[in-house]
Order: sequence, then C-alpha cells, then structure tokens
Amino acid sequence: MGCFPRTLRFWTALLLVSWWCCVHAAPAVAGLAPSRTSGVTTIASVRDADLLSVRRALEHKVVAQKLKDYGVSPEQAELRLASLSDGELHQLASATRGLPTGGDGAGALISILIIILLVIVILKLLNKEVIVR
Repeated sequence: MGCFPRTLRFWTALLLVSWWCCVHAAPAVAGLAPSRTSGVTTIASVRDADLLSVRRALEHKVVAQKLKDYGVSPEQAELRLASLSDGELHQLASATRGLPTGGDGAGALISILIIILLVIVILKLLNKEVIVR
C-alpha cells in the first residue's frame, strides 16, 4: 500500500463508493411477461389449426403450381377446404406436415455462404493460409 499516495487512495475509494451508491442503486428486476393473444391468429379449435396448416401448405409455390396444372383455382381450393369434414381436414393437415412451409432455399444457401466467408476471414486474421483447389 505504500506505492499509492494517501490522497489517491482516498479519491479512488470515494469514487467507487459514489459509483456503487448512484449507479447501482436500483437492482435489476426480472419476471415473466403475461401471455396475451395478438388478435392476428385466433386458433380456437383443432379444426382451425388444421385449416391454418393446410392453407400454409397451399401457399407454397410447388403446391400452387400443381393445383394450377390440374386446373384448380385458389378460390375453388378454398371452397373445397370449407366443405371438408373435420376428419378429412385433419387427414389433409397431417399429410401436409411433411411439406416445406415456404421459401425456395435461397436463405439457406446465403447462410451457408456467409458462414464459409466468416471461417475464411477468421483464418486470415489468424494468419492461416487458405488454399482452394
């Protein structure tokens, strides 16, 4: 303690005490936010959930193109969905769960390219040599 002058120790201690009293006076409080519905999607029953699942599958580009190839318009498909029974709708929703929900894979391709570029940049920063043959 002899290497620091007494006034430096005093002002450092005073600064730390004022820091602890002023800045850290209010403790952080955490808790769960209450759950509430947004009003955008109201799923009240299993039928509504199945209907939403089938509608999302119908929005997929491949499915929409196949329906056009068969001569079915989107309006006709929507009318047919409304007239399906609960069992038929559930069976159709179960069959659509294996389909992709949208997109054409461009996002995944871009993500992979960004990861590759990040690996190359990190290797360059570490002075490692990157050779692509």
